Amino acid sequence: MLLSHNFNISSDSVPALSREEFADVFQSGLSAYQHLRCRLLDHPHWTVEILFPTDEFSPQQVGELCAQALATKRQTQQISPDTTPEILVLGGMKTTPPTSDSPDALQPGNWGVDVVETPSGEAFLQAIAWDTTISQKPAESIFKVELKKY
Repeated sequence: MLLSHNFNISSDSVPALSREEFADVFQSGLSAYQHLRCRLLDHPHWTVEILFPTDEFSPQQVGELCAQALATKRQTQQISPDTTPEILVLGGMKTTPPTSDSPDALQPGNWGVDVVETPSGEAFLQAIAWDTTISQKPAESIFKVELKKY
């Protein structure tokens, strides 16, 4: 599972995370789960790789853990409740050939996950036409996690 970060909010209200800080959110936030392995990637789009045993965790469960790890990070930053972003974790299984020959590129059969911080999850999903995008995909090849208030 590869994660990217879509920071769709003003950095005046919520501090932006560097690639290293974003990776640390999951490396430390998921450290209680001994079978989840996280690493920072050297790729222009994908930032973090999470390896997990599919007989113990579903992609949806890992997505939920990722949302909670990011929420915990934001809670420690004591952000004003008025500006706390909503978190979306949007996952899809890659079914097309890789778009680059980078060893860290998303491969067919693997999960690409966009971790989104936004003022309004509903508005973000409408803007990217989420419902239309997923309408032709098998239900087992996508997932969505939403955290509004945490």
